[in-house]
This record gives sequence, structure tokens and C-alpha cells, in this order.
Amino acid sequence: MTRAKALRGLVLAMGYTNVAIGLFHVLLGNAATPGAGSAGPTVDSLGRFLGAIFAGYGLAWIWAARQSPIPATAVRWLAGVFLLGALGRLLSLAVHGWPHWFQVVLTAIELALPPLFLWLADAEEQALRPVGAHAGP
Repeated sequence: MTRAKALRGLVLAMGYTNVAIGLFHVLLGNAATPGAGSAGPTVDSLGRFLGAIFAGYGLAWIWAARQSPIPATAVRWLAGVFLLGALGRLLSLAVHGWPHWFQVVLTAIELALPPLFLWLADAEEQALRPVGAHAGP
């Protein structure tokens, strides 16, 4: 598989997965988060709001995947936001301790994927560039 095909597949998967997860949180509230079932209405409200934001984040990934070529700048920004979320989880771990095991798995994924996206970010742009041409000034 070429880097360009891997990029397109991962960007689409990221988009659809994030939309689905976001809508899951909007619909289920606290029940969507392991360990948060009895957290109360304030956390439920926050979770549903952030679920909508997460779905919008997924739509941004889908938008990027529908461009030709996939814009490297968009992929880098979206990957950066994802990494920032992982860093937030690490901060929570440092301040409050270990969360539910599923959150630890998510943290590992959120730390692993951004470097992959950063490596692949310009794959389509490079694949479509004429032979002998180079990017930048």
C-alpha cells in the first residue's frame, strides 16, 4: 500500500470513527463513558456537549479526506488537536491518577496516531507532484 492510500484510508477512518463516537456520547451521555454513569447532570451535560464537538471534529477529518489532494496542513492541525487531547489525558493521569482501563487504551492510541499522521500528512501532495518538482521556496 502506498503512503497516499494509507493516508486516505486513515483520514477517512478517523473521520467516521470520531463522528460515531461523538454521536454516541451525545445520545448516551454519562452512559457512554466508563465509570461516569453516576457522575450527575453537570458531567452528563458536558459529555453530551463535547460529544457534539467531537462529531464536528470527525466531520473535519471527513472534509479533509474528500479533498484532492488531502491537504497536509489540515492533517497536521487535526493530528495536533488529537495529540493535545492525549496530553490532556496524561495531565489528568498525573493530577488524579489512573482512569478506567479503557481510557488508558485510548490514551495510547491518541499518542500513537499523531506521529503517523504527521509522517503521512503530505503523501498525496507528494504523489501528485510532477517528477522533478520540489515543494517550498
